[in-house]
Amino acid sequence: MAAQCVTKVELTVSCQNLLDKDIGSKSDPLCVLLMSSSNSQWYEVERTEKVQNCLDPKFAKKFVIDYYFEMVQKLKFGIYDIDNKTIDLSDDDFLGELDCTLGQVVSSKKLTRPLVLKNKSPAGKGTITISAEEIKDNRVANFEVEARKLDNKDFFGKSDPYLEFYKQTGTGWQLAHRTEVNPLLKNTHLQTDFSLLCFYSKLACAEFECINSKKKQKKKGYKNSGVVSVKLCQVVKEYTFLDYIMGGCQINFTVAVDFTGSNGDPRSPQSLHYISPQGVNEYLSAIWSVGNVIQDYDSDKMFPAFGFGAQIPPTWQVSHEFPLNFNPSSPFCAGIEGVVEAYRVCLPQVKLYGPTNFSPIINHVACFAKQALQQTTASQYFVLLIITDGVITDMDDTRNAIVNASRLPMSIIIVGVGGADFSAMEFLDGDDGRLRSLSGEPAMRDIVQFVPFRQFKNAPSQALAQSVLAELPQQVASFFSLFKLKPPHDPNPS
Repeated sequence: MAAQCVTKVELTVSCQNLLDKDIGSKSDPLCVLLMSSSNSQWYEVERTEKVQNCLDPKFAKKFVIDYYFEMVQKLKFGIYDIDNKTIDLSDDDFLGELDCTLGQVVSSKKLTRPLVLKNKSPAGKGTITISAEEIKDNRVANFEVEARKLDNKDFFGKSDPYLEFYKQTGTGWQLAHRTEVNPLLKNTHLQTDFSLLCFYSKLACAEFECINSKKKQKKKGYKNSGVVSVKLCQVVKEYTFLDYIMGGCQINFTVAVDFTGSNGDPRSPQSLHYISPQGVNEYLSAIWSVGNVIQDYDSDKMFPAFGFGAQIPPTWQVSHEFPLNFNPSSPFCAGIEGVVEAYRVCLPQVKLYGPTNFSPIINHVACFAKQALQQTTASQYFVLLIITDGVITDMDDTRNAIVNASRLPMSIIIVGVGGADFSAMEFLDGDDGRLRSLSGEPAMRDIVQFVPFRQFKNAPSQALAQSVLAELPQQVASFFSLFKLKPPHDPNPS
């Protein structure tokens, strides 16, 4: 499993037109933040200060939260009129609350909603605004450095020099960066003022002598052990995943469901498509798990959903790219609930068949990703979730489709259900080496994440999403960085 994408987000809270619960003055509001734990229990994170006599408070206290893209982080903001000095809020007047997810807040950057009373009904009075900002310094220094006339430290051949950058801290010099070997210098620290270095590099080639203090003490007439030249020094902004999301980038989510005959008759309890009396199966569980995270990052929440490998009415021809709602002109479903409902309605209307072809649906989504790439900003990124039970039949075409898609704003998640041999799926996941097309062309980047559902059967419901989505933020940010595409709106203009 990839390392989680964790960063710190600062939330600022303000309210407008609150209820006035005080006689002879105005309410004295305070905001308390609660989060939902893994076992769905609410716990208090922190509180703001109390604002005296104010129905439109702007709280100075910020909430700082660890943000995980691959998790649904449920938040509750409660507003209370504080009339005593006790910590217990049960004896204070409740003014309203907001339930939301951290994903909803960061994807909108500023979320304004009406306050509600208990259990989301009835509506309270007033509104609450939550503003989000990522805590980070995304300035990156790009150096182009060369060295010449260095001391040779090897008896045979030449030295293998590299350059180390140190920064000064309260406890001394700390290693900040080490370059790769060649053609830079070895075991010599380049220490100078950063702003001065940049200033000189803009005027001309800044040069620094490499001094070996031990050699200088022993050798009379010692001059230097070489020269380091700074050819270029630029400070540039490197956008993060949240910069793109807060700057207006939409994540477009598409679902593709395997309806091949190897799944078994949906009417049989042994079938992978059999919906239990509890209303679930592995396909539905995968849709819910991944979709619940992704949906916060798509503003209209209209998700295309397709099936493949089935004979469909009215002609009963095999299709590897049919809309679950049987509407080719509008294959969109309203929210994850709409995708689930479309799947339920579609299931008894098709005949499971085969073969298991992935390339048509990958190419379908890639067409839209290619159109999005024509835009001059990082406005759209596409995520395709394929849920399947078996071995890919069109492996060569699928390899070609993935290699082509690796050059587009697109990622592919494959969830394998059932007990089949998924070794071919592991091959498509480029973690062990870059995937190549049939002609030998390498993928530009790794865009496929595969997991077998059976690994998560006894795990918490959110574990599947955490596993398959952990790599996505890095895939999004690295793609837009590679193509030098900026967010539609810079969330943190300098």
